[in-house]
Amino acid sequence: MDIHSQITIRTKKLGVLIRDARTSERRSIQECAQAMGIKPALLRTYEKGRRAPSLPELELLVHYLKLKINHFWGQSALTDSASQPEALNAEMLVSVRQRKIGALLRQERNKINISVKALSDQTGIPGTRVKAYELGERSIPLPELEAILTVFDARIENFYDQSGPVGQWMTEQKAMLKFLELPEDIQNFACRPINRPYLELAMKLSEMSKDRLRSVAEGLLDITL
Repeated sequence: MDIHSQITIRTKKLGVLIRDARTSERRSIQECAQAMGIKPALLRTYEKGRRAPSLPELELLVHYLKLKINHFWGQSALTDSASQPEALNAEMLVSVRQRKIGALLRQERNKINISVKALSDQTGIPGTRVKAYELGERSIPLPELEAILTVFDARIENFYDQSGPVGQWMTEQKAMLKFLELPEDIQNFACRPINRPYLELAMKLSEMSKDRLRSVAEGLLDITL
């Protein structure tokens, strides 16, 4: 299957997943479009698979619906409801993220020493659009971003928001999931305020080098013997 066909199929699949996410959370087109910083008509074209959202737009939708972003790389439907999140300045956030993603794309392209023309030839994306994406002047549809990253052999996770409000929320969700994976007795231990000094000590010890840890252990042995 050629890249153009892959992009077309991916665009249609994203539309299905976006509609599933929105309807499962009982949100209207207008609500989700506002959260994403786009017009309702554009979101309708996304859901119909005629066009695809950019990664920043998708991140804002994930934040608004309180979902895991990997839903859009999965196959299953959603059923749980979510609470109303705090409103964000969607237009500004998308603009900032667009420029950051463009800078990352240019950095990845330079890393493998490939020209804009060569990238255009391999992906079928016009060179003028590639340049606009890299300058942050144009929002890049997610399937096209994925196609470019395939050429770069780069991971989409490296392009997720890291420092913005959406990125902070995603980091918190990931940390919570990791905490819930811990054995129940460890969770209970960590939740007790009286145990905080032990946790802080463990964190400090984890940052020490092997030689430093060995020195600390030897010192403790001298004290106890």
